[in-house]
Amino acid sequence: MRRLPALMLVLACLAAPPARAAAACQAASGPLVRPLLELYTSEGCDSCPPAERWLAAQFAAADAAPRGIALAFHVDYWDRLGWTDRFADAQYTARQYAMMHANGGAFVYTPQFLLQGRDFAGWRHADTTAIDRAARRSAGATIAMDAVPGAREVIVHVDARVAERAAAADAQLFVAYADSGLVSNVEAGENRGLRLAHDHVVRTLRLAGIAARDGHVAATVKIPTPGERGAHPTLVAFVQRASSGDVLQALALPLDACRNR
Repeated sequence: MRRLPALMLVLACLAAPPARAAAACQAASGPLVRPLLELYTSEGCDSCPPAERWLAAQFAAADAAPRGIALAFHVDYWDRLGWTDRFADAQYTARQYAMMHANGGAFVYTPQFLLQGRDFAGWRHADTTAIDRAARRSAGATIAMDAVPGAREVIVHVDARVAERAAAADAQLFVAYADSGLVSNVEAGENRGLRLAHDHVVRTLRLAGIAARDGHVAATVKIPTPGERGAHPTLVAFVQRASSGDVLQALALPLDACRNR
């Protein structure tokens, strides 16, 4: 066998492209549920700032392992009252309505919290026992995720498996990009004159895939990085049943860790 001279061997190693795993960061779910807490909110709603402050206090933006995972969806139906929430999206309003139907509700409102896809009112009384109780349950799905951040987008690979065949029949895999430390000076509407701080703001939500009959779903998703970037960007993958809204498992991958690799 011919051997490369030492200098050529070094140059060849330097020229070789790094493996994708070396450039990516990864996360995988465990056997217990990571509770998913969703907040539906708006900068045009004067009762929403207290809910957002409670969410920020309970779920630290930079904490990779809090008691659960938080996402704040800004809805757009308050925009008609004079102030356009730049984080609002009709897609998030549609999601709130879909969750309302799954829960058998009659209307949507803000601020509304959903815990594991179900209405959660404990925040009004600083009662987190339901969150802690959910975190002790066995997960209905497993999720593994890795990401490769770029200048303009994040490439996300996610693989999930649903444990029970009945749940797999309508299980969906979602991937969200959220960040924190965003601030708005509101100049109209119910919050006129206020400076609002936002954490865990969903900037992008993708339906990544639908589970096959055996409960497996895998996808590669490209998520654009927002032009106005916040602090502590995080990817959140979760598996949810379309019929009931039940969240089977959720997984967070903070992108700060990826940039430091």
